[in-house]
Amino acid sequence: MTEAVEWELKQVEQRVLGRSEQRVSAVGLGTWQLGADWGQVEEKAALSVLEAAVEAGVTFFDTADVYGDGRSERVIGRFLRERPDAGVVVATKMGRRVALDPDLYTLDHFRAWTDRSRRNLGVERLDLIQLHCPPTPVYSSDAVFDALDTLVEEERISAYGVSVETCAEALTAIARPGTASVQIIFNPLRLKPLEDVLPAATAAGVGIIARVPLASGLLSGKYTRDTVFSDDDHRTFNRRGEAFDQGETFSGIEYAKGVEAAAEFSALAAEGATPAQTALRWIIQQPGVTSVIPGARSPQQARLNAQAASLDPLPDETLKAVGELYDRWARADIHHRW
Repeated sequence: MTEAVEWELKQVEQRVLGRSEQRVSAVGLGTWQLGADWGQVEEKAALSVLEAAVEAGVTFFDTADVYGDGRSERVIGRFLRERPDAGVVVATKMGRRVALDPDLYTLDHFRAWTDRSRRNLGVERLDLIQLHCPPTPVYSSDAVFDALDTLVEEERISAYGVSVETCAEALTAIARPGTASVQIIFNPLRLKPLEDVLPAATAAGVGIIARVPLASGLLSGKYTRDTVFSDDDHRTFNRRGEAFDQGETFSGIEYAKGVEAAAEFSALAAEGATPAQTALRWIIQQPGVTSVIPGARSPQQARLNAQAASLDPLPDETLKAVGELYDRWARADIHHRW
C-alpha cells in the first residue's frame, strides 16, 4: 500500500449505521453499476473497482439481489473471499425479483430471498438486508416487520432497513422500532429529505444511506444535452419511468434541465475538488446522513469518490447557493412527487 493510499484511508470518517451499531465509511460504494443497467462491466474490472474503493478507505458496499440478477452480489462475494481482511460491511436488498405485490412479502419468501443472497455473498449472516422499494402498503404491515425481526432472531441477518422512493415511506419506516437504516435518494437536486426525514431519523437513531448522490452522473458536470448513453443504460430506457420509478434516473429531473442545473452546480465546486466530490461532500455534511453510496465504473472513480470525505466542510454560502439552485431548477417539478 502506498503512502498516498494510507493517507486517504485515515481520512475516511467512520460512522455508526443507525440501530445496526455497525461502523461504516461516510463515503461508501454503490454497486448497481457492477451488476446491470449501466452498460456492461466485466468481472475483472468490477473487482478492480472494489479493490480501489477499499484501498481508499471505503468500508461499506451497497448491492441488491436484483442487480444483474445476483451478479453484483456474486462479484462482491468473490472479493470478500479474496480479501477476508477488508473489513467491509455489505448491505443488500430484496423484494424486486418478483412482482411488486404486498402479499409476497412473507417470512417464507424472506427466508428464501436472504438464503440466496447469503449464498451469492458467501456469508452465514447478512450484515444488513433492506426491503428494496416495496409497494407502499408494505411499510405499514406489522407482519412484514415481525418477519424481519424473525430473520434477526434466526441469525440470517444482523440488521434490517428499507430503501424507499418517497419521504412519506421513509417516515413510516423510521417509526418502526426495528428499522436500522433508511436508504433514500438525496443530493443537491433532491432536497426534500432535509425537511422531515433527516430530522426524524436523527431523533430516532436511524441511519440514513443517501443513494443516487450524483443524480445518475449529472452532478459530475460531464454531460451535455448531446450525450448519448447505451441502450442498456437506464439513463436511456428509464427517463420517463418506463422500467422502474422515474426518480431513480437523474433524480426525476428532466434531462436537459438537469444538464443546465449541473453546469451551475459545477461553478460551486470546492477549490481543488471536482463537482462530483463537492456533491458528495455536501451530502455527508448534512446532519443525519450516515453514508453516501456513489457508484463507480473505474478504480479512479472509486478513489476520487472516497477522497470527498477528506474535503473541508463546504461554507455557508455554498449551502445557500445549493438551496437556491434547487429552487430554480428542480423544486416545482419534483418536490411534490417524492
